[in-house]
Amino acid sequence: MKMHTVAELLKKENALQEVTIKGWVRSFRSKRFIALNDGSTLNNIQCVVNFEETDDATLKRITTGAAVSITGELTESQGQGQNFEIQVSKIEILGDSDPENYPIQPKKHSFEFLRENAHLRTRTNTFSAVMRLRSSLSFAIHKYFNENGFYYMHTPIITGSDAEGAGEMFRVTGLDPKNPPLKEDGNVDYSKDFFGKETNLTVSGQLEAEAYAMSLGKVYTFGPTFRAENSNTSRHLAEFWMIEPEVAFMDLAGNMDLAEAFMKSVLSYILEHNQEDLEFLEKRLLDEEKTKPQAERSDMSLIEKIKFVVDNNFKRVSYTEAIDILKNSKPNKKKKFNYIIEEWGADLQSEHERFLVEKHFKCPVILFDYPADIKAFYMRLNEDGKTVRAMDILFPGIGEMVGGSQREERLDVLKAKMKALNIDEEELWWYLDLRKYGTAVHSGFGLGFERLVMFATGMGNIRDVIPFPRTPQNADF
Repeated sequence: MKMHTVAELLKKENALQEVTIKGWVRSFRSKRFIALNDGSTLNNIQCVVNFEETDDATLKRITTGAAVSITGELTESQGQGQNFEIQVSKIEILGDSDPENYPIQPKKHSFEFLRENAHLRTRTNTFSAVMRLRSSLSFAIHKYFNENGFYYMHTPIITGSDAEGAGEMFRVTGLDPKNPPLKEDGNVDYSKDFFGKETNLTVSGQLEAEAYAMSLGKVYTFGPTFRAENSNTSRHLAEFWMIEPEVAFMDLAGNMDLAEAFMKSVLSYILEHNQEDLEFLEKRLLDEEKTKPQAERSDMSLIEKIKFVVDNNFKRVSYTEAIDILKNSKPNKKKKFNYIIEEWGADLQSEHERFLVEKHFKCPVILFDYPADIKAFYMRLNEDGKTVRAMDILFPGIGEMVGGSQREERLDVLKAKMKALNIDEEELWWYLDLRKYGTAVHSGFGLGFERLVMFATGMGNIRDVIPFPRTPQNADF
C-alpha cells in the first residue's frame, strides 16, 4: 500500500479509503486521539485509536515524540479544525520515545531552549515552517537563474585570497599545532603546509565567479561562506550561505535590474507556494508584536512586507542624495538616530536604511554610487575619483538585503587601488589576468541567504533560520 503524507491526506477531496501514514506523535489524548505530524505540513492529522482493540503494551508506547506507522480508514472528521481523520485499524511503533526526558513537549518553548536542542527543534510548528520556507526559497533561487540562462558554479571553499579584505578568516592547515615548521625569522613556514601556502575558508565566491563569467557570460554561486568575526549579535554567523551572480557585459544599471527582478521572483514564489507557513509565521509575529511597546511595533505584517517588495518598483537613489535626505530628516535633526549623519562619507546604519525605505520613499530602495573609501577594492571607480559604482538594496524591517557593484575592469585602475590598500598582486595574479585578456564591463551582487530567510519568515535572530548555527563558542551538532 502506498504511504501518504499528512499534507496529501488533508488536501484530499474524498474520504472512505484505507491509507497508511508514518510520522511522529505530537500528543496522545484520552488513550484515543493521536495528533500525528510527518513534517510535510504545519497541520497534524488526528488518528482515532479504538483502545478496546489495541493492546495495553502498544498504548503505553504511544508517547510524545514516538515514531509510528498507522493504517486505517480516512473519514470525514467529527471535530473542528480539519476535514479528515483516520480511524485506526493497525498501529506499529517504529521508534519509542522517553516521555519523561523528551525535550519537545507540547507546550511553548523559548528560542534559546530550542537552539540548545537544534536537532529536534524542527518538530515544532515554528521551526518546521521556517525550514520549509528556507527550502522553497532555495529552490526558487535556482529556478530563477536556471530560467534566465545562468550557469551554476561551485566556487572553492578553501582559498588563498581574502575577497573582502577584512582579514577575519578561518585558517585551514594540516600542520602540527604543537610543533609547526618555522622559518629563520620564527614565523610559521606555510610552504611546508598541505597546500604549500597559507590558506583559509572562503568569505566569498565572487572573485572566482568573475573568472567564470568572463567566459560563460552569466554564472552564479550558492554556497557556504565563513567569517571569523567574534560577534554574538542577532545578525552574525560564522558559517552562512551566499548567493552571488556575476554577469559579463552588464553595467551597474543592468545589475540593478537583475537584482530587482530576482528578488521579486523569489519572494513571489513563496507567496504562491508557502501560504500556510507564511500565515502561521505572520500570526506568531503579530502575537509577538503585541508584547512590544507601541513605538517598537512594525507598521506592516509579515505578508505585507513581502508584498511591499513584490508589488513596488524599487526607488533608485544616489548615496549623495540619500545623505542629504538623512541629514535634513527629523530624526537626525532631533538626534533620534543612534548614529547621527553629519557629513558625506558616513557608512549608513540599519536605522538610516529603514528610514529611507519605510518613512521617506515608502518602497524598496536601491542606493548607488557610494564613497570609494567605504567599499571594496574591486568596485569600479567613477569618473569623479571619489565614488564607486556600488549598489545596496534596502528592504523594510531589515535594511540592507543585497550588496553589489559594477566591477573594476581597467587593469591600471585596479592595480592602483590594490597598491593603495596593500593587496599583494602576486596573490591575485589570476584576477588581474582577467583584465589583461579580453577585459569587459561586468557586474554582480551578493545576497546573504540567511538574511533573506529572516526577512521572509519574520524571525528576529539569524541563528533561528539556519539548521545548525555556528557562532562564537558554539559548534555543537
